[in-house]
Amino acid sequence: MPQTIYSDNATNFVGADRKLGELQEAFLSQSPELMGFAAEEGFKFVFIPPRAPHFGGLWKAAVKSAKHLIVRAMDNVLLTAEEQLETLLSEVEAILNSRPLAPFSQDPNDGEALTPAHLLIGCSLRALPPAQVATDPIRCCERWQLVCCLKQQFWRQWSKMYVTSFQERNKWLYPKRNLQPDDLVLVHEDNIPPQHWVLGRVVGTVEGQDGKVRVADVATKAGTLNRPIYKLALLPINIEGS
Repeated sequence: MPQTIYSDNATNFVGADRKLGELQEAFLSQSPELMGFAAEEGFKFVFIPPRAPHFGGLWKAAVKSAKHLIVRAMDNVLLTAEEQLETLLSEVEAILNSRPLAPFSQDPNDGEALTPAHLLIGCSLRALPPAQVATDPIRCCERWQLVCCLKQQFWRQWSKMYVTSFQERNKWLYPKRNLQPDDLVLVHEDNIPPQHWVLGRVVGTVEGQDGKVRVADVATKAGTLNRPIYKLALLPINIEGS
């Protein structure tokens, strides 16, 4: 359970805060045991200033990118609101919450990464085996295949965008350190099923004449890969700590 929930001033959030406050007062007035429990386990809403969406820029940017790619994936496809659209949004939510954020430890033998799912449910999310569907959603006859196709289209677009977000071309303005052995990196690979991220530890590097690393050997669960650095992305904790 979170201690603090940050949000904008949407009426559903403000109304939820008010209703939960009323419910809390009604319960706490009847039982001292509930009062003690709520004192230790309760949470609170923190709202950004009205008419100031830039105060929530971090989550607003994530919502914007997700909505943009969902609309692109759906195009003109018609979905039922109660089943198909809800299933698609749940699958998209799972993809977003499976993204790697930071290494669990600095142990070179630890190839796992912390994800939003660990913060929400305490473990990583599991995905259903990917269905073999057509790439064009209009040709899908079965409704489940249609949802799977839209999910895979979202995954292909968003996963590429997520990897490239770690590789901003600001090298002419800010110097960036070379990849080093034991760095945990995200490997950009094609044709990876949704919610499957290729993580690996750098075990060797090749430098150019300018002293900059151009190629790296990365140890993954599937073996050691040799990749150019533009196919590798340091996780945020590595970038901030450099």
